Amino acid sequence: AISGVVDLGGKDIVKASGPELTELRRQVGLVPQRPCPLPMSIYDNIAYGCRIHGIRKKSKLNLIVEHYLRAVNLWEEVKDRLHSPAAKLSGGQQQRLCLARSLAVEPSVLLADESTSALDPISSKKVEDLFVELMQSYSIVMVTHTLRQALRIADYVVFMYLGEVIEAGDAEQVFHHPQKE
Repeated sequence: AISGVVDLGGKDIVKASGPELTELRRQVGLVPQRPCPLPMSIYDNIAYGCRIHGIRKKSKLNLIVEHYLRAVNLWEEVKDRLHSPAAKLSGGQQQRLCLARSLAVEPSVLLADESTSALDPISSKKVEDLFVELMQSYSIVMVTHTLRQALRIADYVVFMYLGEVIEAGDAEQVFHHPQKE
Protein backbone atom coordinates (compact mmCIF):
# COMPACT_ATOMS: atom_id res chain seq x y z
CA ALA A 1 0.00 0.00 0.00
CA ILE A 2 1.14 3.51 -0.80
CA SER A 3 0.61 6.30 1.66
CA GLY A 4 1.54 9.95 1.85
CA VAL A 5 1.41 12.80 -0.61
CA VAL A 6 3.74 13.57 -3.48
CA ASP A 7 2.82 16.97 -4.86
CA LEU A 8 3.85 18.02 -8.37
CA GLY A 9 2.46 21.31 -9.58
CA GLY A 10 -0.36 21.18 -7.07
CA LYS A 11 -1.41 17.65 -8.01
CA ASP A 12 -0.96 14.59 -5.82
CA ILE A 13 0.74 12.04 -8.06
CA VAL A 14 -0.17 9.23 -5.64
CA LYS A 15 -3.90 9.82 -6.29
CA ALA A 16 -3.66 10.67 -10.00
CA SER A 17 -4.99 8.30 -12.65
CA GLY A 18 -5.78 8.14 -16.35
CA PRO A 19 -4.78 11.08 -18.55
CA GLU A 20 -3.83 13.18 -15.50
CA LEU A 21 -1.30 10.52 -14.44
CA THR A 22 0.11 10.28 -17.98
CA GLU A 23 0.68 14.05 -18.03
CA LEU A 24 2.27 13.99 -14.58
CA ARG A 25 4.62 11.21 -15.73
CA ARG A 26 5.63 13.31 -18.74
CA GLN A 27 6.64 16.08 -16.36
CA VAL A 28 9.18 13.87 -14.57
CA GLY A 29 12.31 12.69 -16.37
CA LEU A 30 14.37 9.84 -14.93
CA VAL A 31 18.12 9.34 -15.21
CA PRO A 32 18.69 5.94 -13.58
CA GLN A 33 21.77 4.55 -11.88
CA ARG A 34 22.67 2.32 -14.78
CA PRO A 35 22.15 3.56 -18.32
CA CYS A 36 19.18 1.79 -19.88
CA PRO A 37 18.91 2.59 -23.56
CA LEU A 38 15.85 1.10 -25.21
CA PRO A 39 16.62 -1.82 -27.57
CA MET A 40 16.45 0.39 -30.64
CA SER A 41 18.50 2.97 -32.52
CA ILE A 42 20.03 6.09 -31.02
CA TYR A 43 17.48 8.18 -32.94
CA ASP A 44 14.51 6.10 -31.82
CA ASN A 45 15.61 6.26 -28.17
CA ILE A 46 15.11 10.04 -28.26
CA ALA A 47 12.00 10.01 -30.48
CA TYR A 48 10.22 7.27 -28.49
CA GLY A 49 8.70 9.44 -25.76
CA CYS A 50 7.83 12.18 -28.23
CA ARG A 51 5.87 9.70 -30.34
CA ILE A 52 4.01 8.47 -27.25
CA HIS A 53 2.97 12.06 -26.59
CA GLY A 54 1.69 12.57 -30.15
CA ILE A 55 4.63 13.99 -32.09
CA ARG A 56 4.80 12.02 -35.31
CA LYS A 57 6.05 14.44 -37.96
CA LYS A 58 9.51 13.31 -39.10
CA SER A 59 10.86 16.85 -39.58
CA LYS A 60 9.82 17.80 -36.02
CA LEU A 61 11.31 14.58 -34.60
CA ASN A 62 14.57 15.24 -36.48
CA LEU A 63 14.82 18.68 -34.85
CA ILE A 64 14.04 17.29 -31.40
CA VAL A 65 16.58 14.46 -31.70
CA GLU A 66 19.36 16.80 -32.82
CA HIS A 67 18.48 19.45 -30.23
CA TYR A 68 18.59 17.09 -27.24
CA LEU A 69 21.65 15.17 -28.43
CA ARG A 70 23.39 18.55 -28.69
CA ALA A 71 22.07 19.52 -25.24
CA VAL A 72 23.84 16.52 -23.69
CA ASN A 73 26.99 17.01 -25.80
CA LEU A 74 26.47 13.78 -27.70
CA TRP A 75 25.54 15.02 -31.20
CA GLU A 76 29.07 15.28 -32.60
CA GLU A 77 29.86 11.76 -31.37
CA VAL A 78 26.80 10.08 -32.92
CA LYS A 79 25.45 12.27 -35.75
CA ASP A 80 26.78 9.88 -38.42
CA ARG A 81 25.28 6.76 -36.83
CA LEU A 82 21.87 7.80 -35.52
CA HIS A 83 20.30 4.60 -36.81
CA SER A 84 22.84 2.34 -35.10
CA PRO A 85 21.83 0.40 -31.98
CA ALA A 86 22.06 2.52 -28.83
CA ALA A 87 23.47 -0.50 -27.00
CA LYS A 88 26.72 -0.09 -28.96
CA LEU A 89 27.48 3.25 -27.27
CA SER A 90 29.91 3.44 -24.35
CA GLY A 91 28.50 3.60 -20.81
CA GLY A 92 28.97 7.35 -20.57
CA GLN A 93 27.41 7.88 -23.99
CA GLN A 94 24.47 5.66 -23.02
CA GLN A 95 23.92 7.69 -19.85
CA ARG A 96 23.92 10.95 -21.82
CA LEU A 97 21.53 9.34 -24.34
CA CYS A 98 19.17 8.39 -21.49
CA LEU A 99 19.35 11.96 -20.23
CA ALA A 100 18.55 13.28 -23.73
CA ARG A 101 15.62 10.84 -23.95
CA SER A 102 14.27 12.16 -20.64
CA LEU A 103 14.68 15.79 -21.70
CA ALA A 104 13.04 15.29 -25.11
CA VAL A 105 9.54 15.13 -23.59
CA GLU A 106 10.25 18.44 -21.83
CA PRO A 107 9.76 17.48 -18.18
CA SER A 108 9.75 20.05 -15.42
CA VAL A 109 11.63 17.81 -12.96
CA LEU A 110 14.55 15.42 -13.42
CA LEU A 111 15.11 12.55 -11.00
CA ALA A 112 18.72 11.39 -11.05
CA ASP A 113 19.28 8.18 -9.11
CA GLU A 114 23.03 7.60 -8.61
CA SER A 115 23.29 8.52 -12.28
CA THR A 116 27.09 8.67 -12.36
CA SER A 117 27.91 5.67 -10.15
CA ALA A 118 28.43 3.27 -13.06
CA LEU A 119 30.59 5.68 -15.05
CA ASP A 120 34.31 6.30 -15.31
CA PRO A 121 35.59 9.64 -13.91
CA ILE A 122 35.65 11.40 -17.29
CA SER A 123 32.08 10.37 -18.17
CA SER A 124 30.96 11.25 -14.62
CA LYS A 125 32.40 14.74 -15.01
CA LYS A 126 30.55 15.21 -18.32
CA VAL A 127 27.24 14.18 -16.74
CA GLU A 128 27.85 16.36 -13.66
CA ASP A 129 28.64 19.34 -15.90
CA LEU A 130 25.39 18.69 -17.79
CA PHE A 131 23.42 18.69 -14.53
CA VAL A 132 25.00 22.02 -13.56
CA GLU A 133 23.90 23.48 -16.92
CA LEU A 134 20.43 21.93 -16.66
CA MET A 135 19.90 23.37 -13.17
CA GLN A 136 19.17 26.70 -14.90
CA SER A 137 16.07 25.22 -16.58
CA TYR A 138 15.00 22.21 -14.51
CA SER A 139 14.37 21.18 -10.95
CA ILE A 140 16.73 18.27 -10.36
CA VAL A 141 16.44 15.80 -7.52
CA MET A 142 19.64 13.79 -7.31
CA VAL A 143 20.37 10.80 -5.12
CA THR A 144 24.06 10.26 -4.54
CA HIS A 145 26.25 8.50 -2.02
CA THR A 146 29.18 10.65 -3.14
CA LEU A 147 29.33 13.58 -0.76
CA ARG A 148 31.89 15.41 -2.90
CA GLN A 149 29.49 15.22 -5.84
CA ALA A 150 26.70 16.74 -3.75
CA LEU A 151 29.06 19.48 -2.61
CA ARG A 152 30.13 20.23 -6.21
CA ILE A 153 26.68 20.53 -7.75
CA ALA A 154 23.87 20.80 -5.18
CA ASP A 155 22.09 23.95 -4.07
CA TYR A 156 20.13 22.18 -1.34
CA VAL A 157 21.08 18.97 0.45
CA VAL A 158 19.10 16.44 2.47
CA PHE A 159 21.13 13.82 4.34
CA MET A 160 19.12 10.70 5.09
CA TYR A 161 19.93 7.59 7.07
CA LEU A 162 17.63 4.57 7.26
CA GLY A 163 14.77 6.64 5.85
CA GLU A 164 15.13 9.46 8.38
CA VAL A 165 16.24 13.00 7.56
CA ILE A 166 19.42 13.69 9.54
CA GLU A 167 20.07 17.18 8.22
CA ALA A 168 18.71 19.40 5.46
CA GLY A 169 19.52 22.85 4.17
CA ASP A 170 21.53 25.02 1.83
CA ALA A 171 24.49 22.96 0.56
CA GLU A 172 27.07 25.49 1.70
CA GLN A 173 25.58 25.55 5.20
CA VAL A 174 25.23 21.77 5.53
CA PHE A 175 28.74 21.00 4.31
CA HIS A 176 30.69 23.80 5.95
CA HIS A 177 28.65 24.57 9.07
CA PRO A 178 26.75 21.41 10.03
CA GLN A 179 24.21 21.38 12.83
CA LYS A 180 25.60 20.57 16.22
CA GLU A 181 24.01 17.62 18.01
